[in-house]
Parts: sequence; structure tokens; C-alpha cells
Amino acid sequence: MTTFELTKEYIEKLEAAIEQKDEKLLKAEMDELYPADIAGILLELDGAQGHYLITLLDTETGAEILSHIDPEVRKTFIKEQFTVEEIAKYVNIFDSDDAADLLNEQTIEVREKVIALLDDREQARFIIDLMYYPKDIAGGLMQKELVKVNSNWTVSECVEEIRRQAEDVEKVFAIYVIDDDQKLQGIVSLKQIVLARKNTKIENILDDDIVFVETTAKAEEVAELMQKYDLEAIPVVNTLGRLLGRITIDDVIDFITDKAEEDIQVMAGITGEAEEDDSVWQLAKARLPWLVVGVAGSLLAATVIKSFEAEFQKVAALAAFIPIMGSTGGNVGIQTSSLIVQSLAEKTGITTSLWQRLLKIILVALVNGLVIGALAGAYIYLIGEPDLFLVVCFSLLSVVVLASFMGTVTPLLLDKIGVNPAIASGPFITTANDIIGIGTYLIIADLLLHL
Repeated sequence: MTTFELTKEYIEKLEAAIEQKDEKLLKAEMDELYPADIAGILLELDGAQGHYLITLLDTETGAEILSHIDPEVRKTFIKEQFTVEEIAKYVNIFDSDDAADLLNEQTIEVREKVIALLDDREQARFIIDLMYYPKDIAGGLMQKELVKVNSNWTVSECVEEIRRQAEDVEKVFAIYVIDDDQKLQGIVSLKQIVLARKNTKIENILDDDIVFVETTAKAEEVAELMQKYDLEAIPVVNTLGRLLGRITIDDVIDFITDKAEEDIQVMAGITGEAEEDDSVWQLAKARLPWLVVGVAGSLLAATVIKSFEAEFQKVAALAAFIPIMGSTGGNVGIQTSSLIVQSLAEKTGITTSLWQRLLKIILVALVNGLVIGALAGAYIYLIGEPDLFLVVCFSLLSVVVLASFMGTVTPLLLDKIGVNPAIASGPFITTANDIIGIGTYLIIADLLLHL
């Protein structure tokens, strides 16, 4: 397999072919590419060009291309370029979960018209069921397509049912076994079915030790379970234990990727979902809130400094070490909070009590603070300010300990109250520790120098 490389020259070639409506060339070029590669090409074309290109391809390929386009981009693309009849044509091919996601991006009017036009009424019912669930719980991740058999059936009956159902299921990871009330009883592998005698009852070969989730389980819990037990798919049941669908590994990977991107943006001080190609206003709006918080924090730090104006007049050299206090506090806070956020995300260290965490963090902070303080102290002697030796050393030690404490406690508290703890690793911690670092430094200076 060779990796496709999208170049400016290639895009210009396609644009020229689209302008000339050279269907033969365009189809030949697209036949050489994977749907994911074509989805990348559409991002470089304008809406009308992308629509023309995708309509040249067969419906199955077109549906797969649409499934690979970023939801925000796809929302606008479909809204501006596709008729409801065209949308329905592709939705007929989609898996139920992908179809529900696509329709949820559109207006209620478009959703209703598309669902009314679907040829497969079972697919329409599946989609309606899934549109009810938020995307951050198991119900919002699951797809309705799966292969299920009754525990009372024989292997022979099971094989016939698998043949019938598998036509609508792209990937068969396991066969789910239910009872007469549709309650999940277990799973049976294809290997077990192949090796068993044809008159053997399914209840005699099923594996009832299975991992499953309810529709209301958080998406993070689903991802954790699938990672922990190395699952390719996980069944989803309702509160009564009735089998409703399954979640496949590709849907979980998509969720994890989206969540990681969201956390990175939050940590960087960007609210909402921002992309590089968004409008100037969208990008400014996403970044502005935390910039305002940062400015407010800096103004507060300036107020703290101003309140020690008399001390600076007595010992002007104090001002030279303000930046190191602020930057050290911010860096330590970011390091500590990032580790805590990571452990919360991975559900590691859950058995460690808060006091054990704090003790360990403080011991690490003391080691780091002593080393940093000693280095700074040596520098102070070199520049000829021995009176500030103890002030800077004690201040750095205190700043490192306090920043470590803040970096530990803040994300834990945010997680406790249901707020994304990644917020703590961004401008919030940096700004807070700037103020704490500068304030601590000036208070210690006032005490030790008797200013």
C-alpha cells in the first residue's frame, strides 16, 4: 500500500477536470484512492466542486467518503450542496450510528424529510432510536446492526440466521445470544459454531461471562472497558438487560480522538471546538475568554506588586526576581496538574488517598525546590546580592510547594464537581500560580529583610 500525498498540483489538476466536466479522468483518479483520501481532497475543493465529484462515484463509495469528513465540515457541506433525496440515498447505506450522527447535524425539517424517504424502514427505525441518545453516552455510540440468535436454537438454525442477518452487518465480531424476552444471555464465537455439531443447542456452547454496558454508561467508561479487556466490540443493553446494539472499536477510537483534541484545546485556553480554517471571529471567540482571565490575573499580580512599592524603593534588586517566581510557579503547577489529569483520564492511582497524593507531591516539591533554590542562591552571590540569598531560596522553595499543592488539588476538585479537569492544566493554573508565586516572594522578602 502506497501512501497518498495530497499536493497543490494534484488539486489544481482535479479542479481543471471538474471545470471541464471530465468525468472519465475524475473517475479514473478516484478509483485509485481510498474513501478517506477522497474525503481529504473534498476539504481542498469548494462546496460545489466537492458535490460534483462525490456524485460521480457509486453510492457506497460516496457514503463512506461522507463518513470520513469531519462532522462540522460535513454539516455545512451537506446543508449547502445536497438535496434531501441525495442525503437519503447515502443514509440508506450508512450504519445506523453514523446515519444518526449525520442527521443530528441537520435541521429537524431535513431529518424528518430524509427519514421519510428511506427505503429501508428498519434502518429508519434504528436511526430514530439512536437520535434520542446524547453522543457522550453508550447509547450515542452504539449501532443497531448486529447478529443475534436465540439460546434455544440449534447450531444449524443459528447458521441460517447468521447468513440472513450478516448481509446487513459489515463486521461480525461475535454472535450475541438472547432469550425469548430479548435479554442478553451471552456470546458465541464463530469458531464454536463451526466446531459444534449442527444439532447442538446454542445454550450449551455460549459464553455467559461477558462484558456489557447499559445505554446510559458514559462514553469514557465504555472506552476504559474496551481498553481494559481488549475488546473489538461491546454489547449494549437497556435497564432491563435487553440487547439493543453494540459499540465497535472504531467508534470508541473516534470518541477518544475527539476527547483528546478537546482536552488539548482546553489546556491551551481555547473554549469550544476551534479549527485552523475557522473564521477570524470564531477563532477569536474561542480564545478570548481565557485571554481575559489571563489579563485579569496579570492585573491582580500587578496590584500585589504595587502594594509593595515602598519595599522596592528600599531594595530595588527585589524586582529582578519577580519573573522567576511567576514562571516557576506556573511551570510547576502545569507539570503537577498534567500528571493528575492524566491519571484521572486513565483511571490510574484511584486507590491512592488524597493525603497520600499530597504527601508524595510535597516531598517531590521539596526536592525540586531545594535544588532550584540552591541554583538561584549561587547566582545571587555571583551578581553581588548576598542579602537576597535567603529571600530567593525560601521563596522558590515555598513557590514550588504551593504550586504543586495547587496543581494537585485543583483538578481533583474540578473532577469531583463534574468539570473537565483539563481546565486546571491550562491558563487557570498558570495565572493562579503567577499570583501565588509573586505574592509569596514579596511576603517572604518583607519578613526576612524587615522592610
